[in-house]
Amino acid sequence: MHPDVLKVLGIKEPLERAKEAGRVHDEFQKGGEELARVRREALQELVDSGMNNTQIGEALGMTRQRVGQLLKSGPAPERAFLGTDTLTVVMVGKLETGRPDPQPVVPHDDLIAFERIRQLAKLLGLDATSEVEASGGFVRLNRDNLIVMCGPRHFPNLREVIESDEAISFDKDEEGWHLIDHRAGKVFRSPMDAGEPRDYAYLARLRRPDGKGTFLYGAGIHAVGEAGIAHFLEHHIGDMYKQLKGKRFSAIIECDFDPSSTGREIVATKLASDFYLAPGA
Repeated sequence: MHPDVLKVLGIKEPLERAKEAGRVHDEFQKGGEELARVRREALQELVDSGMNNTQIGEALGMTRQRVGQLLKSGPAPERAFLGTDTLTVVMVGKLETGRPDPQPVVPHDDLIAFERIRQLAKLLGLDATSEVEASGGFVRLNRDNLIVMCGPRHFPNLREVIESDEAISFDKDEEGWHLIDHRAGKVFRSPMDAGEPRDYAYLARLRRPDGKGTFLYGAGIHAVGEAGIAHFLEHHIGDMYKQLKGKRFSAIIECDFDPSSTGREIVATKLASDFYLAPGA
């Protein structure tokens, strides 16, 4: 029997035993879902390698029909691109002015981005919660299942992590903020600054400061770029996971939006650079 179950069985006080049994049960359920995802991915890799369901079944001691069922059951493999448990999506809030008790207000584009990510996570069997941090403060990066959606200027400790990317960087000059693709030798300035309904955004998986994992990061030159990142994930997460898995990377995304729509609806996104893998990714 599993050691955690044995520990629960040994608790004498019934209320504490009930609490601990519920906690362990929930952990087992989450672990079971992730194992189902891992099994489905492994079976698909065997199929991609040239094995058929009959051969896989013989190797695993199950029928080909059962293999076929398992290839369609459990969370989709690409769920792991976002995380393995409830996601925390961090957004920036600018403090209201003219109020005795100012509260951080989140840009509308960021709220759209969070809702799209929440819906994508739900589709993949995950929950997502939002967290708002005031601009100029500190965002806690050393945690699992973290997504940060805001420009680097808002959090000094986040900016330091982004600056470790050797392939792509944010910069600012007299013309404003822009992205630099160092590998291709290109500068990406937002077409919005010239009145066009288009922005560029930075998407990356970055190393946590404690070195014990990574977090997903997305930010546009303008706020609409965050909604563009969410749109890109919705439409390309499967291909991205096949190509990148959990490796650290960075890329520039082009985002087109409808200026006549309420909330600047994103209508198209595409890669504007390669996916650049970080050294030792």
